[in-house]
Amino acid sequence: MKIGFVGLGNMGGPMALNLIKAGHVVTVFDLSAASLTRLVEAGAAAAESPAAIAQGDVELIITMLPAAAHVKSVYLGAEGILAHVRAGVFLIDCSTIDPRTAREVAKQALENGNPMLDAPVSGGTGGASAGTLTFMVGGSSADFDRTWPILAAMGKNIVHCGDSGNGQVAKVANNMLLGVSMIAVSEAMALGVSLGMDAGVLASIINTSSGRCWSSDTYNPFPGVLENAPAARGYTGGFGTDLMLKDLGLASEAAQQIGQPVLLGAFAQQLYQSFSAQGNGSLDFSAIINMYRKDA
Repeated sequence: MKIGFVGLGNMGGPMALNLIKAGHVVTVFDLSAASLTRLVEAGAAAAESPAAIAQGDVELIITMLPAAAHVKSVYLGAEGILAHVRAGVFLIDCSTIDPRTAREVAKQALENGNPMLDAPVSGGTGGASAGTLTFMVGGSSADFDRTWPILAAMGKNIVHCGDSGNGQVAKVANNMLLGVSMIAVSEAMALGVSLGMDAGVLASIINTSSGRCWSSDTYNPFPGVLENAPAARGYTGGFGTDLMLKDLGLASEAAQQIGQPVLLGAFAQQLYQSFSAQGNGSLDFSAIINMYRKDA
């Protein structure tokens, strides 16, 4: 297919590269000249703006942007995609934003004659590079079926979550739970070690008992427990604290819009806010354990 791709950051860049590897003709745009150059060297064509991509001969446009404000600007602005794209071109937004914004943009896109899916991802930069991302997709079943092969070139698990906006619902609910569970594992590990338990032994008990969860058995925050976890490399790489804080904020915002209590989610947001304010925003989110360790 002839595909336009807007947003070539740590996630978008590898995703666009995998589309090229799959044989698609890809035209790209990003504000970063270095990001554009990397994709052009890999075989993409560069565009001067999102509008230029929309005006070109593309069948589908994918966006991967930092926040809802960027999504609104790129799609709805005077020089945005909807102002220039022809009817019938499919649109997929892989940004992580609030469900309400996703639904508003999709509604305007459909009124413009452009079917649109929200398809946020899970799997991190490693999954983006390996093409093993999970896509949580909101939109019509027919549109999902038509675009599935494109998403499959970038991911391994492609899940239809229901109507427009539900991809974002799945993402914010999952990541809220992840933030809460990481805090709980951090408390438990810090408590056990402070009481004299060996961290590795404690983790092995948790991981074969009722406390087992992904934050413990795959991403344990205590240094020395898992050699491939960010805790083993000074909490570098992985999923940054500020990214987790953003997702917790989206969950709280969505909950507030409908009057749904998320008590632990709100507490997790405040704890990560405090941790980030202390200068730890670039560390992996599992570094939150340092708020509990007496020797940290």
